[in-house]
Amino acid sequence: MNIRIGFGFDVHQLSQGYPLFLGGVKLDTEKGAVGHSDADVLIHAICDAILGAAAMRDIGFHFPNTDPKYKGIDSKLLLKEVIAKISTAGYKISNIDSTICLEQPKVNPHIPAMVKVLAAICEIAEDAVSIKATTNEKLGYIGREEGLAAYASVLLYR
Repeated sequence: MNIRIGFGFDVHQLSQGYPLFLGGVKLDTEKGAVGHSDADVLIHAICDAILGAAAMRDIGFHFPNTDPKYKGIDSKLLLKEVIAKISTAGYKISNIDSTICLEQPKVNPHIPAMVKVLAAICEIAEDAVSIKATTNEKLGYIGREEGLAAYASVLLYR
């Protein structure tokens, strides 16, 4: 069995007037994430972890923010495409471990919905998707609520 580990990271600016999507779920909040796509940092970090584990470069390589066809795209569609790419290469996801970093809103109430969405897209059991949330204890750009970040680790097998 061929086993691969990948790590992903993403960050987006927060601003008034934008929606906030995390793990494919829209959260009700005053500030949302700014980006070329829907700026779902969690899905972007997971995509990078998956692509990295398969040695397929990164999300920006496959879905460049200079391409108008990705303007405003639902990141769940990007994740589906990433899953198709690794499936073609013979890989499957064993599990995902991730962390979302932001001050507000509180993410924990939304984690079960995010797990459902991500598990379905990745074609894995819900107990193979771990999502944790933390603040930055009011430090740095995250603490000042100027941005948010997400980290993800993924185990692939062939």
